[in-house]
Amino acid sequence: MKRPKLKTKSFTIRTLREWGILAVDLITVIICYMSAIILSQAYLHQLDVKLQGILLSAFLSVPVIIAIFALSFLAFRVFKVVWRYARGKDYLRIVGACVVATLVFAILDQSFKLIKIDGTHQVGSLPTLKQITYPAYIMLGVFSTSAIILIRILYEFVYARQRDKLEVAQRKRTMIIGAGYTASMILEELSRQDSIYNPICLIDDDPDKLGRIINEIEVVGNTEEIAICVQKYAIDTIIFAIPSLGGDARQKILQDCNATKCQVKVLPFVSEMIDNVNITKQMRDINIADLLGRQQITFDDVGVASYIYDKIVMVTGGGGSIGSELCRQIAKYKPRRIIIVDIYENCAYSIQQELLRAYGADYDLHVEILSVTDYDKMDDLFTEFRPQIIFHAAAHKHVPLMETVPEEAVKNNVFGTYNLAILADKHNVQKFIMISTDKAVNPTNVMGATKRCCEEIVQMMAQKGSKTEFAAVRFGNVLGSNGSVIPLFRKQIENGGPVTVTHPDIIRYFMTIPEAVSLVLQAGTFAHGGEIFVLDMGKQVKIVTLAENLITLMGHKPYVDIDIVFTGLRPGEKLFEELLMNEEGLQKTANEKIFVGHQMSIDIEGFTNELEKMRAICATNDKHAVVEQLKILVPTFKHDTAYLEKITKQAEAYKNETLAK
Repeated sequence: MKRPKLKTKSFTIRTLREWGILAVDLITVIICYMSAIILSQAYLHQLDVKLQGILLSAFLSVPVIIAIFALSFLAFRVFKVVWRYARGKDYLRIVGACVVATLVFAILDQSFKLIKIDGTHQVGSLPTLKQITYPAYIMLGVFSTSAIILIRILYEFVYARQRDKLEVAQRKRTMIIGAGYTASMILEELSRQDSIYNPICLIDDDPDKLGRIINEIEVVGNTEEIAICVQKYAIDTIIFAIPSLGGDARQKILQDCNATKCQVKVLPFVSEMIDNVNITKQMRDINIADLLGRQQITFDDVGVASYIYDKIVMVTGGGGSIGSELCRQIAKYKPRRIIIVDIYENCAYSIQQELLRAYGADYDLHVEILSVTDYDKMDDLFTEFRPQIIFHAAAHKHVPLMETVPEEAVKNNVFGTYNLAILADKHNVQKFIMISTDKAVNPTNVMGATKRCCEEIVQMMAQKGSKTEFAAVRFGNVLGSNGSVIPLFRKQIENGGPVTVTHPDIIRYFMTIPEAVSLVLQAGTFAHGGEIFVLDMGKQVKIVTLAENLITLMGHKPYVDIDIVFTGLRPGEKLFEELLMNEEGLQKTANEKIFVGHQMSIDIEGFTNELEKMRAICATNDKHAVVEQLKILVPTFKHDTAYLEKITKQAEAYKNETLAK
C-alpha cells in the first residue's frame, strides 16, 4: 500500500507547484495590466484625469483579466512545462496564451465597456474611450508576454544555475576527446540536461585548436597528452567523440584512455549513429570490440530484405549465440514465419521470449526442440512447415572438447548437415546457408575437419545440380559468443586471476556477433550454389593483447593486479588460422568486404561412399577409426593422434581398474 501514498504525495506536490506558477503568472499579468493603463493614459496625454481614479476604474476589471488569462494559460498548458529544459516552442506557448487572452479581453471591453475612466468614477465612458484603450491592449499583450518570459529566463539563469553549482561536486569531471562538431553537440546537450557529466576540458590533435574554446570549454592538449591531462584536471570520465575515426588510430587512443583507469564512454561510428536521437543518449561504455582497432563492418540490407521478406525461415541452432542473433536480425525483415530448431531448450526459450516481447504474442514463431541428426523427425518438420530459407548454425564448436569425442563431432556436425542438405533438396528449399569457420582451412583439429567436411557437402549438393542454392559462410572467432575466450577471461578476472593464454604468440581473427550474422545474411544475396564466402576481417589479433586489454577494461593492471600465464597449445590448436586454402583462390563480390573462394570439384560418388563408411564407423564409437576416416574425407586434415591415444589409454586403464574392483 506504500506506492499509492507515494503517488498521491507526489501528485499533491506537483499540483501545488503548478498552481503556484499560475499564481505568479497572474500577479505578473495584473501588474502589467495596471502599468499598461497608466502608460496608455500618459501616451494620450490624459493624465489630467486623477491617477487614483484611473487605477480604481482599472482595478474593477481585474477579476475579468484574471479569469481570461487563467483560462488561456490553462488551455495552452503553460504551467505544465519543465522550464529548465524549455525550447523555443515552449516559449511560444506563453506568446500564444498572452496574445489570445489580450484579444479576448479587448473584444469584451469594446463590447461591454469594462473600463470606465473618468475623474468621478461615474458610469459612462469618455468620448476618447477608444483612443485610450487600444494602446492599453497592445501594451498589455507585450508587457505580459515579455514579463512572464523574462521571469522564466531569470529563474533558469539565477536559481537553476545556482543549483547546478551546488550539484557540480557530485558530477563526474569529464574530458572529451575530439573538438569538432560532435563534441560541440555533446557540450550543447550537456548544458541543457541535468547531466551527471561536468565537462572540464577538450583534447584534439589539430594544433590550430589548441587553446581555443568551444561552449566555454578549452582545448588543453592532444591525444599524446591524455594521461597527463587526466591527472592535471582530475578527470573521472572520458568521452570519445570522434565517430568518424577508425583503424589503428582509434585503437591507440581508446587504449590510452582505457589505461588511465577513467570510465570511458564512446560514440558509435558515423554509419551506426541514429538520426533524431540525442548524441549523449547514444554513448555507451567502451567494450573489448572497441579495442580491436577495426570499424564494425556493415552491409547493405536491401538485398537481404528482398529474399527474406514474407518467407518461411528456419534457423538450426537458433538458441546459440550466432543462431539467436540470426533470429533477431531476420525478424527485422518481416519473414512470414521463423522456425527455431535447437536441442537445448533453455536457450531456445530465451530467444523465443525475446522475440515475442519485441514483436508481440501473435508473432508467427515456432520453436522445435530436436536434434538435426534425427532425419525422420526433421523430415516431418520440413513437411509440416515447408521452410523456404534455411540458416544452419547447429554444430559442436568447442575445439578441445571435440578432440576427445570425435565420433560425436562427426555425428552432429557432418551428418546433421548431411541430413539437412538432403532434406533441403528433397523439399525444394530456396536457399541453404551453412555457418562454417576459419578452422576448416587446413584443419589440425577434429572440429575444423568436420566443418570442412560440411563445406564439401554443401559444394557436392550444388555440383549435383540441386534447385536449392547452397552456400557456406566462413569467418573467424566471434567476440562474446558461447565459444569465445572472452567469457572465460572475464570469469578468471572476476575470480582474481590468473588469466590463462595458451601461447604468447597465438593470434586469431575476431569479429562481433552482429558482424558475423550480417555476413551470413548478406551471403544469402550472393549465393547461387556451392560458394564459400569469406569476410575481410582485417588483421589478426594477439590473444595475449586481448587478455591485457580486457584486464585493463575491467579496472585492473595486467601482470600486477591480474597475472597472465601461458599454458601451452591445446590439442589441435594452431598458432594462427587461415581463411582460404591455396586451391580456393579469391574472388570479389559486390560487397568489398565479402570474398568468395573458387569452387572445388567433388567426386560425388566417391565422397558419398566415404560418408556412408563414416556413418558405419560412428555407430561403433571407435575414436581412432573416426579420425582416420575423417582424414580420407578431408585430405587437408593434419591431426596429431598422440593426445587421442593418451586419453584412450587413460579411459582403458580406468575401465580395467573399475572391473578389477
